[in-house]
Order: sequence, then structure tokens, then C-alpha cells
Amino acid sequence: MNIAVFASHGGSDLQAIIDGCKNNQINARVAVVISNNGDSMALQRAEAEGIPAYHLSAKKFGNEEALAAKILEILVRYNVEMIFLAGYMKMLHISVLEKYNNRIFNIHPALLPKFGGRGMYGMNVHKAVIEAKESETGVTIHRVNAEYDSGEIVAQTKVPVLENDTPEILAARVLDREHEFLVEVIVDIADGKIKLG
Repeated sequence: MNIAVFASHGGSDLQAIIDGCKNNQINARVAVVISNNGDSMALQRAEAEGIPAYHLSAKKFGNEEALAAKILEILVRYNVEMIFLAGYMKMLHISVLEKYNNRIFNIHPALLPKFGGRGMYGMNVHKAVIEAKESETGVTIHRVNAEYDSGEIVAQTKVPVLENDTPEILAARVLDREHEFLVEVIVDIADGKIKLG
């Protein structure tokens, strides 16, 4: 299975997916990496692994429609069967969502439907979890639709919130589990236990 990974920043989730494919845990390969940020570590990680990598942004192409057309052209070129959003900070255009309906997955660092939606990303999520005095948080993988964090949940895993946690300490604990969990779930997608399309 050919996977496209979209990432905006550090790309540590991308690296976990690449490593899972390289060590034959995941019966698939990362065919292409797309980032809306030309300075993202994700692009550097892809290049270091010899994976085609593209910086694609609306600023570069003038508008969202032109950007979406370019994204679709690249996805077709690399015979992409599944898209994984690994810290991608942009809403995908409706034309991409329709073409890859039920084949686009996102990872979210909390137990949706709690702590999701616009503005709920990165440290904002972990701060909100601690402020709400939750005893547990976790990681959610869901299908992507036209509304932030509202697509069908395909898998969740729990992570404890400890008494003296700061958002930074909690973020690190969630990220450790995130890297393992996304590999586990992509294994299930590649093996057909979680259906595409």
C-alpha cells in the first residue's frame, strides 16, 4: 500500500511511520511526503530517507483550488491509496476529501470528542486537559472530513494524567504512546482490519 504523509512541523510521527515500514511492521511504504511549511523537519526527514517530498502551500500556488489541484496531481503520480495527516496544520480542500473519501486519517493528541476542534492542537490540547482536571487523556485516530476532528473514530488509546503533570510533561508522555499507536493502527489499515473506502 502506498501512503502519503502530510506534516507541518517536526515530523516525528512521520519518522515512526517510515521506521514501521522499514522494519516490516507495516505492510506498506511511504510513497510521498507533503508539507505546507518549507522549513519543516518532516521534509528533511523524507529527503534523508530518499522519499519524494514536496512543499505545497496556498501562498505558493495563489489560492486553495490551485493548491488542491497540485496535491491531487502528486497523489495520483505516486499511486497513493491512503493519506495520513501527522501534525498537518491545514484543512484539506473538499476536492481532496472527496477523491480520497474514507482514505484520509488524522492523529489527535486527546480522546475525541473531548478537546477537539478549531484551535485544539499541540500544547493547547494538553493545557486544556490539565485545566479540566482529567485523570486520563490519550490519542485518537479518526477519518478526516470537512470539519475539524469530527470524522469517524477508528481507534483510541489511553494515557494517564498524573498529579504533577505540566502540559510539556504530559505532551511528551502522549507523544511516546502516539508513535507506537499510529504504527499499530496503520498495520491494521494496511492489513485490511480497518477498511478503506
